[in-house]
Amino acid sequence: MSPGVVDSGAARPDEPPRVRIPGLSTGTRIKRMLPFALALGIWFFPVPAGLTAPAWHLFAVFAAAIASVLINAFPLLTASMLAVGAIVLTGTIKPEQAYSGFANSSVLLVVIAFIVAQAVVKSGLGRRVSLFMVSRFGGSSLGLAYSVVLTDAAIAPAFPSNTARGGVLYPIVLSVAQGAGSRPEDPETRYLGGYLMFCSMAGLAVSSALWMTATSANPIAVQIAQQAGLQIDFGKWLLASVVPSLTAILLLPLIVAKLFPPRVGKTPEAPAAARRELASMGGMSREEWITAGTFVLMVAGWVVGGKLNLNTTSVAFMGFGVLLFLGVITTDDITKQGDTLVTFFWLSVLFAMSAQLNELGFMGYVGERLASSLAGLSWTTLYVTLIVLYVLIHYMFVSQSSQVLALFGVFLDVGTKGGVPLPLMAFGLLFASSYFSVITPQGGSQNIIFAASGYLTQRELYKLGGLITLAFLAIYLLIGSPWVYFVMG
Repeated sequence: MSPGVVDSGAARPDEPPRVRIPGLSTGTRIKRMLPFALALGIWFFPVPAGLTAPAWHLFAVFAAAIASVLINAFPLLTASMLAVGAIVLTGTIKPEQAYSGFANSSVLLVVIAFIVAQAVVKSGLGRRVSLFMVSRFGGSSLGLAYSVVLTDAAIAPAFPSNTARGGVLYPIVLSVAQGAGSRPEDPETRYLGGYLMFCSMAGLAVSSALWMTATSANPIAVQIAQQAGLQIDFGKWLLASVVPSLTAILLLPLIVAKLFPPRVGKTPEAPAAARRELASMGGMSREEWITAGTFVLMVAGWVVGGKLNLNTTSVAFMGFGVLLFLGVITTDDITKQGDTLVTFFWLSVLFAMSAQLNELGFMGYVGERLASSLAGLSWTTLYVTLIVLYVLIHYMFVSQSSQVLALFGVFLDVGTKGGVPLPLMAFGLLFASSYFSVITPQGGSQNIIFAASGYLTQRELYKLGGLITLAFLAIYLLIGSPWVYFVMG
């Protein structure tokens, strides 16, 4: 126990001095009680007709965990650990179901990407790449952001996994931020790194909407749309998405700069300085060549993995093994990755809980109830309402694919039966299934590596995620909808 503070003035002469033990403020105590009150309130509320008790109780714990992070009552790790303990000890779901996220391939891919990214930094390759980018685009923080976002948009059609794409981009963004003197622990310089990290994270969301092959959730949704009678190929998707998606990509760095200023404006001397530094580095070292070669092979494996039946996560593990074997990464490097372990814990738990909510029918139940309550609206009002609801409900998901599987068909069916043209309703939901992933840090596994970089707080991530999602929503509704209606008839 801490020694506390002696409060001698409050004690009588014949009494020993009383000790005042420092603790949490009253406001913090109340804030920490609210998630528990929410969980108990939902838990003991009568189970709605059409739901099982386990589904309802799991929702109570899940909602409380997310709420505790939103109001900054607990860190995400604390909230998720309390949540998984509660759902297992109460018998809500089985232990193997609660812990299934620890073996999920997407979660493991994120963890490996974290560790492998350190090879890019440690070997010096990241510094070389960052200096090259600064030499070309480093006249401003805005230029750096555009270079990252446009690079992602260009390579996206070759990557069916946006998580894998994030694994390629993250070490570059990290090196650029560090090369510019931005450190997550520095309260002043972290803003540039936070700006670049969030632009990259949000860029992944909108580039996934641009190309049909940019994320694994897209083909799933396309198949559901085909069952409803709409045939979509690569060209038709691109024609429908190009105008709203490019608009969103071009506006993204500007909007984020307004919401989260990088505190670094014009840097006209940076490109010349970067070129001098680049020249002083000389030729690439052995470690740089190994890291570069390993990354090229990993990227090639991710690009052609679908055709050759290669597991994306296994490709990452092999690359990790090569870097270990050749000594670019050592076990000492791995022991320093404490943040990676933290991310692995909370992401695995939330992923499993979201999957079980879907398995137990809760997500489908919510979607059907929300959709059925909209009967009688004009088709334009119905269309907008369904898209907005579809986006907002992603607060409860940690996977794009799981929401597509649970709700895409339901919302599409309700919209078309209510008079919304099939192409408009389908593409509205298709695009939303990508850009809504930035709404929370756990809204897509590709987010996690950027969210856990340390440059942004959880509160900042939720705030920026919500605002940028609203911006994307406005762009795709106001620009995308008329465009799709025009080109798709």
